[in-house]
Amino acid sequence: MFLSAHPDVIIEPDEGIAPVSALINSAKRTLQIKQFSFTHPELLATVVGRARAGLDVRVMLNPQRSSGSRANDETMTLLGAAGVEAKWSNPNFAVTHEKSIVVDKNRALVATFNLCQKYFTLTRDYGVLIDDIVKVNEIVAAFEADWAHEKWAPNSDSGLLWSNVNSRQLMANFIDAASERLDLQHPKFVDMVILERLIAAANRGVRVRVLCGGKHGISPYDILDTFASLRLMKKVGIKVNKQKHLRLHAKLIIADRKHALVGSMNIDRSAFDL
Repeated sequence: MFLSAHPDVIIEPDEGIAPVSALINSAKRTLQIKQFSFTHPELLATVVGRARAGLDVRVMLNPQRSSGSRANDETMTLLGAAGVEAKWSNPNFAVTHEKSIVVDKNRALVATFNLCQKYFTLTRDYGVLIDDIVKVNEIVAAFEADWAHEKWAPNSDSGLLWSNVNSRQLMANFIDAASERLDLQHPKFVDMVILERLIAAANRGVRVRVLCGGKHGISPYDILDTFASLRLMKKVGIKVNKQKHLRLHAKLIIADRKHALVGSMNIDRSAFDL
């Protein structure tokens, strides 16, 4: 098994479910899980086990995809039957795409992967473990608001991207701050603002490289925009390659090999706005 060089970074599918299972099992008092899709049987059993051990466990799941399909119905039934407190996500949003886990309100996982089998076996994905208590408190505050189906917004100086408040602006700022190179591993390119910022970066001499995923995981109505964006980037000298051997599900931007932007945020108008 490959293990990442940094203990706060998870690289999938190389590391499998072990680091996620270890995080869940590390909880001693509380466990808050918010997921777009959660069907992995072993991880579900681990969560049920923590609840039966007496922890305060709450799970929030997205009810249906934008296509209308429902991935979490069986999970919701299973959790309810096991006595785990579970609820559908905040109806103020078209979907809840977040993939976060918070243990004991002092450590959080922000991931690009869903808690489903294929994201630990077939797709390139990443997770970041956060101990910064300010950031963790912000994730907890958003969870509490969504659990209550209330509106919430981060502070103006937040370092986290939240839709539909600051996500597009902070991603644009991140790209603008790069001085030498930008490396992107993203499946979709369906937002004119971000496309323009990437082209502007290339025009000011930043070396920009893009790993895309072809048609994998892209809705039919996003394919034309994504491939048009990739062609435009190539025209200004941006290097574009297709992910090989693994399916691309990651959402990763690295600036100057010093800073990384990782999460569930696609470069997609609906992701930023809905």
